[in-house]
Amino acid sequence: MPTYDFLCNSCNQRFDVFMTFDEYGKKTVTCAHCGSRDVRRLMTKVRIAKSEESRMDSMADEFSGFEGLENDPRTMGKMMRKMGKEMGEEVPPEFDEVVDRLEAGQSPEDIESSMPDLGGGEDS
Repeated sequence: MPTYDFLCNSCNQRFDVFMTFDEYGKKTVTCAHCGSRDVRRLMTKVRIAKSEESRMDSMADEFSGFEGLENDPRTMGKMMRKMGKEMGEEVPPEFDEVVDRLEAGQSPEDIESSMPDLGGGEDS
């Protein structure tokens, strides 16, 4: 069921209302705080779901001109941060640390040598 955001013109409080698509525009909305009917709907951000393929294509387009990326840790960090956001999945805390260090200009080799457990627990 969709959630609609409203603002009360009487008490100036924000609140949301759950209602079906059929109810929208027909159901009387009253302020959850003061009970007033003098309310207006707020327009909120729209989130568009992208397929994994679409997200990968978007990243490939954005970073297509970065030949020699391995020699530019700041750009590599920027790309990795964007990739982490685009994937929409939870990343481990180490990911943020590595990206922060890359963006600060630290080389991947230095980061790897100072974080020996970064390899993902592969057996030797």
